[in-house]
Amino acid sequence: MERPAADELMRIAYLDCFSGVSGDMFLGALVSAGVSAELLNQTVRALDVGAALEVAGVERNGISATKVDVLVNGEKDLPREEFLSGQHGKDVHVHPHEHGGHVHEHPHSHEHEHSHPHQQAHDHEEKDGGHEHSKHSHEHSHRGLKEIREIIRRAAISEGAKRTAIAIFQALGEAEAKIHHQDVETIYFHEVGSVDAIVDIVCASVGAEALKVERWICSPLNVGGGTVRCQHGTLPVPAPATLELLKGAPVYSSGIQKELVTPTGAAIVRTLASSYSVFPAMAVQAIGYGAGARNFPGMPNVTRLTVGEVDDSPTEQPSCTVLEANLDDMSPQLFGYVLERLLAEGALDAFGTPLQMKKSRPGLLLTVLARNEDAERLSRLIFAETTTLGMRLRQDRRYELERRHVPVATPWGEVRIKVGSMKGADRNAAPEFEDCRRLAMEHKVPLKQVMQEALRSYFSRRE
Repeated sequence: MERPAADELMRIAYLDCFSGVSGDMFLGALVSAGVSAELLNQTVRALDVGAALEVAGVERNGISATKVDVLVNGEKDLPREEFLSGQHGKDVHVHPHEHGGHVHEHPHSHEHEHSHPHQQAHDHEEKDGGHEHSKHSHEHSHRGLKEIREIIRRAAISEGAKRTAIAIFQALGEAEAKIHHQDVETIYFHEVGSVDAIVDIVCASVGAEALKVERWICSPLNVGGGTVRCQHGTLPVPAPATLELLKGAPVYSSGIQKELVTPTGAAIVRTLASSYSVFPAMAVQAIGYGAGARNFPGMPNVTRLTVGEVDDSPTEQPSCTVLEANLDDMSPQLFGYVLERLLAEGALDAFGTPLQMKKSRPGLLLTVLARNEDAERLSRLIFAETTTLGMRLRQDRRYELERRHVPVATPWGEVRIKVGSMKGADRNAAPEFEDCRRLAMEHKVPLKQVMQEALRSYFSRRE
């Protein structure tokens, strides 16, 4: 079989989340797949937030994997907590632990750096997985998205990695803001949690860029089950922020009663992945396994990353049938109805073209593109709903761009952008009209303004 030309090959990465995904599991998979651990350590040093990485080879149910731990101020296995506080001084416990780790609910005395300082203490003692945590008190400052953006922008990393990291944090903040009915700029991350999240997210962005892939694809995500404890009580898995971030993604539970997808992991997937599918056809080049902290019976607690090449040359689609009829004695009102019926009944496309017909009468050329198996059925519909006495049929060949939807945020809500691509490059992008129309009507803003803002958001994210 002849190998496609180099310019027809696209390098892709497939993230297999059969055991969920978290920030540290994603980093482990990157390193296991060939990303330099030293590159990630350099990234952490560039952030200058008092953190470091510890990278080790481990085994999960017989599978060799890479475990990445974030050390904050030299301490390992710090609680994977992300505390948020709103403008009214209300703490929001986002996430009690990172994937497969231990549930830590450490007591804290919080001194906020924003305009509403307050203190909150939690006294708690818990044993989990051999770790014992006694009652204690810490003082921690809080960081908002503005401060986190500045930390990322000051770091000596590429501009592309900075944009990706900021987009991931923005997605995480917007999910929390929506859940707690707050403005995203009033969301604050607890200092310890923010350091851990900054390291995970920025290293994920740098490592993803280092793979030099043109497209990320993700599997359906195993979210786990059971419950998680937070300040607002006991909540079902997936946690609210995780579920918000996974809107539009295929998810399921294998029955394991643990949180398998964390908010950080969900935010990384939402930002990087352009589509979700089963394992794609590819020529495999690299494989990586990133480990979670726990061993689960009967299932390796890992995220798998596969990097390979696919042939992205334009592919010829199966031939279609073109049905055409000239119409000069039918009401334009009926013509619009006929187009709607044809599209509803499965036509690939249906449209009209103005004609000057015999006896100088104005008319319309009805053109319908149909799958071959639908041609006879649609022709009967045309005879039933129009005034034509005959029609022409022919076979045509088609080429199509690969299509996908990319959700973007606007001030009025989410809009899907329909993107057409070829050879790894996006060729066309357009906001879904119905999404924009619905938001324009709900918020009483001009439709063109919604469409323009959706495109602006898409191109800003892409850059």
